[in-house]
Amino acid sequence: MRKLIAAIMVAGAALIAAPVQAADIPVYPPVIEIPELPPVDYGLQGAFYLRGSAAGNVLWAKEVTAFGCEPCGAFVERTWDVDEVGYGYSVGAGLGFETGTGLRVDATVDYLSNEGASITKGPTSDFPGEYSLNLRSTVVLANVYYDFSFSDAYGYGGYSAAGGPFAYVGAGAGVAFNEVDVDAPAGNPIDSGNNTSFAAAGMVGLGYDFGAFTADLGYRALYIAEIANEAAAPQGFSVSDAWVHEVRGTVRYRFN
Repeated sequence: MRKLIAAIMVAGAALIAAPVQAADIPVYPPVIEIPELPPVDYGLQGAFYLRGSAAGNVLWAKEVTAFGCEPCGAFVERTWDVDEVGYGYSVGAGLGFETGTGLRVDATVDYLSNEGASITKGPTSDFPGEYSLNLRSTVVLANVYYDFSFSDAYGYGGYSAAGGPFAYVGAGAGVAFNEVDVDAPAGNPIDSGNNTSFAAAGMVGLGYDFGAFTADLGYRALYIAEIANEAAAPQGFSVSDAWVHEVRGTVRYRFN
């Protein structure tokens, strides 16, 4: 009997001790590893830049206004259709600022040269023959552009410090300081001269952002309201609403 009572007491003690021991065992929560997120690309935060460009161009205008007669009797101001376009080049430089959202602005100065745009006075006119325009112009423009990438992967606004290919559109307005010379038939020299005129431009193009540098190739339509020698009759002549079509390469350097 004593052995039975002892066995029952040992079993009861074991049942009481088991929960106490279980309560003493520490329980730890599971460890969950959170993967590190890539850094957020906020795009360019704004940068000043220098730019340089070079272009080939073609000049076209509808007509030239000059003094002449056909048939001759008295010199009067009249117009002749332009029958040949002119060809030339331009080089330029500028300073600008990009906001980092794709929007940027700059001021540019271009030296433009073009030769060969011409009219032909008929055989019944005074001093018949071909009259060819030679233009040298300094064009100063204030411009605004919007750059956009081909993928939103380039960050905020689709334009990013990560670089890559992009396209742009732009417009500008300013002034053209023109120096004008005309190759005329023998016996009827035309005075050289100069004038100042309103100018404007529209631009589109494609480029690649290398980081500190960007390079692009684009088209610029440059409008010059008037090209004239500002001479008195019968030497005076002018070209209204001239368009210079350019294929232009540009390199920009960010310096902050």
